This record gives sequence, C-alpha cells and structure tokens, in this order.
Amino acid sequence: MGRLAPLSEEPINEENEGNNNNSKKCLQSWRNWNWIKTHFSLVFNKKSNLKILLSVLGCPLFPLPVHHLSPLNEVSSSAQYIIQHFRAATGCKKLEGTVKNVFTTGKVAMDVVDELGSTTNGGNNSEKGCFVMWQMVPDKWQIELVLGGQKVLAGSNGAIAWRHTPWLGVHAAKGGVRPLRRALQGLDPLAVSGVFCGAQYMGEKQISGMECFVLKLSADQKDLVERSDNTAEMIKHAIFGYFSQRSGLLVFLEDSYLTRIQAPGSHPTYWETTMSTKIEDYRVVDGVMIAHAGSSTALITRFGDNLKAGPAITRLEESWTIDDVAFNVPGLSLDCFIPPQELHTDSGSDDDVFYANL
Repeated sequence: MGRLAPLSEEPINEENEGNNNNSKKCLQSWRNWNWIKTHFSLVFNKKSNLKILLSVLGCPLFPLPVHHLSPLNEVSSSAQYIIQHFRAATGCKKLEGTVKNVFTTGKVAMDVVDELGSTTNGGNNSEKGCFVMWQMVPDKWQIELVLGGQKVLAGSNGAIAWRHTPWLGVHAAKGGVRPLRRALQGLDPLAVSGVFCGAQYMGEKQISGMECFVLKLSADQKDLVERSDNTAEMIKHAIFGYFSQRSGLLVFLEDSYLTRIQAPGSHPTYWETTMSTKIEDYRVVDGVMIAHAGSSTALITRFGDNLKAGPAITRLEESWTIDDVAFNVPGLSLDCFIPPQELHTDSGSDDDVFYANL
C-alpha cells in the first residue's frame, strides 16, 4: 500500500470522487473512510466559539512526556502496581517491540455552553467533525481535526511539537515534547502506562458509580518554566488518572492548568482550565483493549483585577467515537512527521497567547 492520503482541506463530494479514480481507490482501501465526506457540510456562524472549541478541545497536549520518571519509593510502587493491573487488563504488553505505528480515525461533536448551562449553539446543533491521527511509537505523532469547515493540525517529530490553526498559523509548543492528550484517552495503552507508572498514588474515589484508584502527575517547575515566556507564565499543570478497581482500565482523566498572562503596560489576567474526560466503550483490537468512545467537559475561568464584572466562565463539551484503529499501517514513514518550515511562536492578543500556550 502507498503512503496514506492526507485529509483534504475541502469537503469531498460524490461528483469529485467519481472523477478521481486514484482518490476513490485510496478511500475504498479503508472501510471507514466514508466518514470523511459526511461531516464537512455544517457552516459555523460563530467563529469565536469555533476558535475556542478547536483551541481547547481539538488537540491539547499531556502535561508530561511519555518517559517521565519518578524516584522509586513506596508511593511510586503503589502506582506501578496499578499500572501492572492496567497493562494486564489492556493486554498492551504484546504491543511492545511489535507495533511500529498506529492509525486512528474518529468523529467528534463539540458545543460551547455558558456557565448557566444553556447551549449557545441551540442544544442539539453541536458542531460535528472528524479527525485522523497517525502515531509512530513512541513520540512521533500527527493529527488533523476538522470542525465546522475549519481544520487544525498538530504534530511531533520526537524533538519538537507544533500546531497549525487558521488564526495563529504555525507555532511550536513550548517546553519538551509531550504526547497528545487525545491519544492517552484510552487509545494508546502503552503511553498511558509509560506516563503513569511514576505517578503519585492519591487513594480511592468513586467515579460514575465505579470504585477507582487515583494517580496524580504534575509538571515540575523546570517544565513550567520551559512552557513560559515574558508574556505568559504557566503556573501549574496537573492531571489525575482514575483506574477502575474492577476492570483495571483507565476510565476517567481530569486535569487543570493555570496561566498568568500580562502584556507590557497591562494588568495581569489569569486563565484556569479544568478538563474532565470520561473514557468508555473498550473493545479488542488485535488482542488489545482500546477505548472507542468518550466525552469531555472543559471549564475555562478567566479572572483578574481588570475584569470588573468578575470571573468570566466558559463551558465546553465534547463527545467522540472511534471508527477505526489499525496497527503497522504500510506507507507510514518518518516523512509524515516532518514539521512545517514556517514554525514560529509569534502571538498577538491575550487570547492568542493563551491558545498558543495550550
């Protein structure tokens, strides 16, 4: 099989498919490529809402790299016991040394909801889209996500992570290379075990009626400094993983980060984002348990002395389903993960600084 065709920038319609035999053959080679042409028709008339959705929920990064290690002590031993249970439950050990790449397709639905709970898009009129994700073990990945006629791309070549949005262009992610959060939502059990094996054990908690073990990871001061600049200071970024005591699977992620933004001559503004993700519908793919559905809620709180009306709160919601997961796809090479040549870190308004530092 040749190299995978990239996700088209424009909608794909039936007439164009009929006139392009090469494209048709490529699409037919994948049983779930039909979703590409069914989720591009909606026109989003609130560009600011779309910008928030894609910036926050589209392709956020995990707070720590995959190979984050902690000193071996009693706390990390408890975490390692939980991770051993997780590895046994998912069967991901059989992927070690045998899987060179992973290809995933999925659908998403996103909404902007105000703090009172009323949906600004009109309830059932959430924005629908789709994504394609390539990953080459362990830290090379790329994602293309389309929502409301807009596309966001992000990737990592193992040395630098980057993102391309319509409003900021191409910019590099500050700090070290980190995995894509979407991949750790049950899609990549090897990465889950890699980051959480050195976590801090926080005890037990019931989530959605399930008794869970709780593991915590926090970005250290060095990581936070690397992700800051003279305009935006990353104050904290922590994440909690909830592992079912019964099944051993990761069923919930909850993370929060706080950023202080202050342009020269202006008052500081603080952005705090809390994201909660439910992970479910685990299915067996080539002998490995992979999550095929889930939902996230993100609360963005903006506060500071210059906001006389008090804190501004925005609530975002996302649900997703996975259509296809394939291991060792022919044609996926290192060339797929080359960063764009026009990488830069310029930003304008406070909002742009915030989005650029996600």
